Amino acid sequence: MNPIIRNILAVIAGGIFGGVINGGLITVLGGMVELPPGVDPNNIEDIKNNIHLYSTSALLAPFVAHAVGTLSGAFMTARLAVSHHMLLALFIGIFFLVGGFMMVQMIPNTPTWFKLLDLLGAYLPMAFLGGKIGMRSAAMRAKAFND
Repeated sequence: MNPIIRNILAVIAGGIFGGVINGGLITVLGGMVELPPGVDPNNIEDIKNNIHLYSTSALLAPFVAHAVGTLSGAFMTARLAVSHHMLLALFIGIFFLVGGFMMVQMIPNTPTWFKLLDLLGAYLPMAFLGGKIGMRSAAMRAKAFND
């Protein structure tokens, strides 16, 4: 398969995989933390109007989902890519970071500590880490094929 096409498919697969992991963790962790009474976690207006009532654990759940989703998407991309593993993994981080900025705009009264933690910690650092792990995994696979 053409290496450019394979790299494009690696990015698409990583983006989808990371998004599924992120969404799944949001659902699972969202059910494990206690939200303020009467808040519908599927209604952005409810979240906007009640974000000031959210506990620290209720805010950390989406951070974990964002971080693990980005990590897994970047890993998948770096693992499947033919070349430019880290660059493509960081592209996944930037893609998810854009989504994080959009959420900050949609829920502007989120606590500043959460915005900073999420935007600075969940995306590019996790994409870098996922890229490193994915590169190591791809190198191990290549070595096994050559042996």
